[in-house]
Amino acid sequence: MILRTGQRVVFIGDSITDCGRRDAAAPYGNGYVSLVRALVDARHPELELEWVNRGVSGDTVRDLAARWDDDAIAERPDWLAVLIGINDIWRRYTDRPAEAVGIDEYEHTLRDLLRRAVAATGCRLILGDPFFIETDRDDPQRADTDRYAEVVARLAAEFDAVHVPNQAAFDRVLAVSPAKRWADDRVHPYLPGHAVLADAYLSALGLR
Repeated sequence: MILRTGQRVVFIGDSITDCGRRDAAAPYGNGYVSLVRALVDARHPELELEWVNRGVSGDTVRDLAARWDDDAIAERPDWLAVLIGINDIWRRYTDRPAEAVGIDEYEHTLRDLLRRAVAATGCRLILGDPFFIETDRDDPQRADTDRYAEVVARLAAEFDAVHVPNQAAFDRVLAVSPAKRWADDRVHPYLPGHAVLADAYLSALGLR
């Protein structure tokens, strides 16, 4: 068990993390963050953990940088869980390619944000891979996603972070089921897809 009694766990990222946490599903959203919270609290009520969701739909790592002081550092996390990168890649394949974030900028910016958070708060990090719900590794967006996930894995090793291999988690279920079962756009999971993510987080934290 690496979580300790009374710790504050802050999740930050894009729409996958947001999941309505600023609207009807406040304050935790109705996605993987809510599932992780519910399952950890149910299994370990003695920990009395504090959970915070700071996901914002549409964010890239650039947007994360603009709100980092307020939504990450000021929250004083003991654990900071970051899932970002899907929009950085996806924008290249939509009608907004100018908003895509190249892999070098992505790595440099994310490393700087993580370094600042650790220096300011002493938090431990949980880094989740961006993912694309697609089995064809030659699909251009899937290939890009794999490259960005490699960046996250390197940063996880660099910061001695908990690494959550989200793409591998989806690859396991995609081996026996179609992508349409998990999301209609290969990006935004249905609730069972969020359960796949939650399961990956619990496994990475040693809580399955």
